[in-house]
Amino acid sequence: MDEDRAMPSRETTAEPPHHGYRGAATPPPTQQRPQGLTVAISREAGSRGGTLASTVGQALGWPVYTQEMLDFLAHDETARNELLVDLPDAAQVWAAQQFLELTRKRGLSTSSDAAAVARLIFVLAARGETVLVGRGAGFLLPADTTVHVRIIAPPDERVAYLSQWLRLTREEAVAEVNSRDRRRADFLSKLSDRNPIDPAGYDLVLNSARLGLEGCVDAIAVVVRAKQLPDDAK
Repeated sequence: MDEDRAMPSRETTAEPPHHGYRGAATPPPTQQRPQGLTVAISREAGSRGGTLASTVGQALGWPVYTQEMLDFLAHDETARNELLVDLPDAAQVWAAQQFLELTRKRGLSTSSDAAAVARLIFVLAARGETVLVGRGAGFLLPADTTVHVRIIAPPDERVAYLSQWLRLTREEAVAEVNSRDRRRADFLSKLSDRNPIDPAGYDLVLNSARLGLEGCVDAIAVVVRAKQLPDDAK
């Protein structure tokens, strides 16, 4: 008998055992979330929310985007793209997913003004360490990465402030306060079902007439520190 045929070859390649073999380790998925906190300021007309937001931004060293700036930048594609330049991929994906989910839920046309503002808000929030004023930002953004603040003041105080600031008669100032509050509520209704006067929708509700700007800024800074994202979550 031919010995080469009778004896099995010893040069066969051994296969790795199947039991207990887990293959290459799979890296943990990249967490898709904003890079840091956003302070979102909602306010009653004449409560000095815009002035307070500017002061908060100075105290924190964060950029401030007013309602007027949001409306302008929302339609400036070049400016919006510049905000994405150094934004990590995971944060960009988060912003895109949040926007698509909002348009799907609300049935918004992606070419509408409300959708344009919402898209910008998500991009700015993805960058983190930003103060946003108005446009329903606090209702659009997740509570765990947002400090949502409502600034209020007594009606007479709000009317007096707008009367002085805009050089209006009292009757004109009353009409202006009511008009601004109504427009803001109408805009919010396009993006959310939340009631802007429901205190449960906020981290803080601050009376600027009683606390003053300094007191309101101090209170917001305390909540920002308490809610600050840990470094490994950014």
